[in-house]
Amino acid sequence: MNAENAISLLEPAATKVRDPLGNSSIWLAGMVQRPRVAEGALRFDLVFKREYTKEQRHTVTDALISELRSLGYAGDVVPFPRLEGSIAAEKKAQQPPTPPPPPKSDPVPGMTGKGMGPHGGPVQKQPLVGVKRLIVVASGKGGVGKSTVSTNLAVALSRKGFRVGLLDADVYGPSLPKMMHTQGPVYVTEDEKMVPIMAHGIQCLSVGFIVPEEEAVIWRGPMVMDMVRRLLQRAAWDVDYLVVDLPPGTGDAQLTLIQGSEIHGAVVVTTPQDVALADAIRGVTMFRKLDVPLLGIVENMAYYELPDGTRDYVFGRGGGRRMADKYGVDLLVELPLRSALRQSGDDGVPAALGDDSTAKLFASLAEQVATKVPLPADPA
Repeated sequence: MNAENAISLLEPAATKVRDPLGNSSIWLAGMVQRPRVAEGALRFDLVFKREYTKEQRHTVTDALISELRSLGYAGDVVPFPRLEGSIAAEKKAQQPPTPPPPPKSDPVPGMTGKGMGPHGGPVQKQPLVGVKRLIVVASGKGGVGKSTVSTNLAVALSRKGFRVGLLDADVYGPSLPKMMHTQGPVYVTEDEKMVPIMAHGIQCLSVGFIVPEEEAVIWRGPMVMDMVRRLLQRAAWDVDYLVVDLPPGTGDAQLTLIQGSEIHGAVVVTTPQDVALADAIRGVTMFRKLDVPLLGIVENMAYYELPDGTRDYVFGRGGGRRMADKYGVDLLVELPLRSALRQSGDDGVPAALGDDSTAKLFASLAEQVATKVPLPADPA
């Protein structure tokens, strides 16, 4: 393989090398710059923050070269380690002065400024009283099992001894009442805080407790945003972990929650087929743009186990693993396609309450989430 063709290997190689000071690959961190070919060698700049130690710079450089070798490139590799800012300084010296850049825009249009004015002003981040850690579960599209993962993650965390809350933020399609086998009404305290309803030891809130089951929720964006804020910030939570089941997509409800509170970790749910992966990627990039820590990927409906023990990969194979590798995150768990798991949701008895292999998978997921997002130390 010649050096010209090897340029295309830089992205897949760099996505497998972690940024020692961040939570992403060096490719997503923008550390690999100006790939080029000169004198038959593959050359590129490796841009490091000034906080990196000399040993860290050598480790990243060696790891990237090793990944290029594993992808089949045996030619000369000439990296140019640079400190952040040095390239910009050189370019500035070579170019005439330029006018100052315009003010930095929102990472996602409409999150602040005039676009928020008609909706009652910008959402302000507020501390969540009674919540130690906030975990969101998201997907790019509906029908991938996001609510199943949310409810079972909450139950599995509770079985580990934590106090857990579950918030159903899917205003248009609330599923928590059915999946947790509970219903309203929601009581309100004298200081106008909603009291979560207990189900399977979990503190639960959902718009499904407020709006009758057979009634369609026909609300515009501002009403959705206001309801999400109320469920999140005007509730009498008393939990270690609050798990939020986000609606599918990257719209008003997601942005309201992300902008209005500190999120300590996000889990993205997908299925193996390409159409689901394409949508899940949008969820990953949304969290990255908004600086939300991404805990990893859950691949649901990964396979169907036949009576003889072999696996039928109904929706394709390895999609979640490829996605996790590409974006430098962990594949947290692969959930099988099982009728018992579907039935448990319909019956309102989460599978994580049991002791079978499915329950053990959710226990593993809860263990990883609790490890990645530990509770804060109690004040002395």
